[in-house]
Amino acid sequence: MALALAILLFLTIALAVFSFGAAVYAPSSVLGSRLRALGWQRAQPQEKTAFKERLEQAFDPLSKALPLSPDEVSRTRAWLIQAGLREPRHLTFYVGSRVFLGLLGFIIAAAVSGFNSVVLLISVAALGFFLPRFVLKRMIRNRQRRITLGLPDALDLTVICVEAGLALDQAMMRVGVDLHHAHPELSDEFHLVNLEMRAGKPRAEALRNLASRTGVDDIRALVGTLIQTDRFGTSVAQALRVHSDSLRTERRQRAEEQAAKTTIKMVVPLVLFVLPSIIFVTLGPAIIQLVRTLMPEGR
Repeated sequence: MALALAILLFLTIALAVFSFGAAVYAPSSVLGSRLRALGWQRAQPQEKTAFKERLEQAFDPLSKALPLSPDEVSRTRAWLIQAGLREPRHLTFYVGSRVFLGLLGFIIAAAVSGFNSVVLLISVAALGFFLPRFVLKRMIRNRQRRITLGLPDALDLTVICVEAGLALDQAMMRVGVDLHHAHPELSDEFHLVNLEMRAGKPRAEALRNLASRTGVDDIRALVGTLIQTDRFGTSVAQALRVHSDSLRTERRQRAEEQAAKTTIKMVVPLVLFVLPSIIFVTLGPAIIQLVRTLMPEGR
């Protein structure tokens, strides 16, 4: 009897503790929310300054050390936007990295060779100074290539959406959502176009901004087609279908052009790497035999 009462008491206490804990830690628990409101839960520590913010604070004096004219600032901002870097702090990173790498190259060259070679100091410093621009141009070309590759798929989806009864704005928004994983750059650009049109910009201005942000010739041609279609009131689906066919034709022609250039590009590696090996393999034994015949041992 005493054992049964002890077991019953233990199960009752365990069930009460479990119920109280479940009521406190459940997300929808009223008791837990009240206890947290009373301050029984420890306050979360404040988040530390993000790494990007600390990096911006470090690069800000370096970026101010290089004075830029308004024209140069606008041109640099345009390059950064074409590379997908739209935030204002990216300009600080870019200019600060140029100054930092230039100073770092100068210090490394001075530590290695001293101040004996002025040409080496200037060359290494100039290399560090212009390296971020080279990287930025490379990022722009890669992003433009990805946008160019994803544009035919976007046009096909846009034609399907327009023929299904959606307006051009809604079709671009739907295409941007569908291409978020396959072509994220093009999806972001379509999303920005919809945001600008929602903010009150005319469709023509938003499309022109799309062309200037990307810098892709195919996008400029598409924007021109859409603006002309909107101005004259012609069928958007038919215009997009014709433009999609012409775009695929141009892409096939560019592929054929690259294939035709392959034979010319293969000349240099063939001459430098393949031709010497062939010469050694074919003429090597004959030359060895000729040397042994004309210059026998013992003479």
